[in-house]
Amino acid sequence: MPTTFLKLSSVNVHIDGIGKVLIERSDKAKRISISVRPLKGIRVAVPPHISFDKAEQLIYTKADWIKEHQSRMQQQESKVTTYDPDTEFKTRFHTLRLLTHAQYNMRCVIEDGYINVFYPAFKDASEPEVQKFIRKSIEETYRKEAKEYLPQRVAFFAERFGFEYQTVFIKNAKSRWGSCSHTNNINLNLHLMRLPDALCDYVILHELAHTVEKNHGPRFWKLLDKVCGNSKALDKKLKDYRISIF
Repeated sequence: MPTTFLKLSSVNVHIDGIGKVLIERSDKAKRISISVRPLKGIRVAVPPHISFDKAEQLIYTKADWIKEHQSRMQQQESKVTTYDPDTEFKTRFHTLRLLTHAQYNMRCVIEDGYINVFYPAFKDASEPEVQKFIRKSIEETYRKEAKEYLPQRVAFFAERFGFEYQTVFIKNAKSRWGSCSHTNNINLNLHLMRLPDALCDYVILHELAHTVEKNHGPRFWKLLDKVCGNSKALDKKLKDYRISIF
């Protein structure tokens, strides 16, 4: 009888001294790559032609590197807010309210300047399921605010400095605050609403500058300095913020 094999698409393994590691097959991966990300943990992307056994061997050889990045990841994760009914949390235009109700579901109502998050009275707000829903509700609020605020801000700076662009798109990108397409569409991350005004404006001006200069060469930074001042210093401050941490 012929033997058939089925390759797993992913597997979780426990590595002594490191903990849980997700090994996942990726059609896009050209080689084995390891990432250590806050709230995501450790992931090993494996190309289709390489075995999971080989990927696991690589984890052991990179153990010191992983542990170093784990420490940084844990420092970032410690900054994640745990929300409870006494938490004072505000977005740019809304205040969070956690409310219990006599139902088995969770729901969010964004109105009159409040993010009203309802969760079952028999649950504790600290439970992961409730925390995840609260974060999702806050994210939706940022999306709503971003759609109202950011396009107006782009239009303001474009008129002020003479930039031309096509359309503003609001996205929930995982690793980029903004981007500019080759056709001068401006893509902005909804999490810009979490940044201080100066950094939010910096990202907008950064992408508008790309409508003129498509790379990060000397002419780009000269133009950006002209419209926003000390652009390199602002760029450095931006690196203190992570999109997934709030």
